[in-house]
Amino acid sequence: MTTEVSTGSAPLLVVEGLHAGYGHVPVLRGVDLHVSAGEIVTLVGANGAGKSTLLKTIVGLVHATRGRVVYDGQDATRTLPERAVRAGLALVPEGRMLFGPLTVEENLRLGAFARRGAPDPEDFERVFVLFPVLRERLGQTASTLSGGEQQMLAIGRALMSRPRLLLLDEPSLGLAPKVIAEIFGTLDRLRTDGLTVLLVEQDVKIALRHADRGYVMRTGAIAHSGSAKDLLADDHVRHIYLGAWDDTSASSNPPQARTGSVTP
Repeated sequence: MTTEVSTGSAPLLVVEGLHAGYGHVPVLRGVDLHVSAGEIVTLVGANGAGKSTLLKTIVGLVHATRGRVVYDGQDATRTLPERAVRAGLALVPEGRMLFGPLTVEENLRLGAFARRGAPDPEDFERVFVLFPVLRERLGQTASTLSGGEQQMLAIGRALMSRPRLLLLDEPSLGLAPKVIAEIFGTLDRLRTDGLTVLLVEQDVKIALRHADRGYVMRTGAIAHSGSAKDLLADDHVRHIYLGAWDDTSASSNPPQARTGSVTP
């Protein structure tokens, strides 16, 4: 069952009946969702459900075969990635995809490249306020940063384009619980500042606890949706789609790091 939740604000992003895939292999099968301005909306579900493909299709890295993407009232179904960035969308991909041999400063400057002209010092300052460690690492190459610092740099690089909609793909991947909490605390601050966020995250509990609404994807389609609070409380969603967990121990036991090496 799917229950849409009205937030009272105009949708910044609307996805309608979206189909996409890779070659002859279909992945998305009629996805419908919307994200209103100022929301954090999370996409959750098993690996292979199509979450990352959906983000890539929204920004034009994967071409839709049917359906449409509407961003800020304009049809953006077949937009090119560079045009998506200029329009105010920024994707932080899974695995961060930083330029390892380049410095922190150079990576940040590349984030503002699509805007043309020199980056504004205020853009750097905004990133440094959110992630003070990046100021300290400004001349250090990205490949020498810790996993947590690399994720901060990936988000900071996206923010340099001054996005209205930030798309985040698995920001907690491989990070220690303390760093995950810091990253999600930053997302809360960005939402308070007016940024809209569409988040793909395997750590279902922390994603829903920081989101306004959520969509559960299964085999390329939306299987369930609702407010984050309702999805957390829904036994059907928890046990069938998300896996069961023990909420009674959540406050005393912080979430464990994601699969892969744990990096601070």
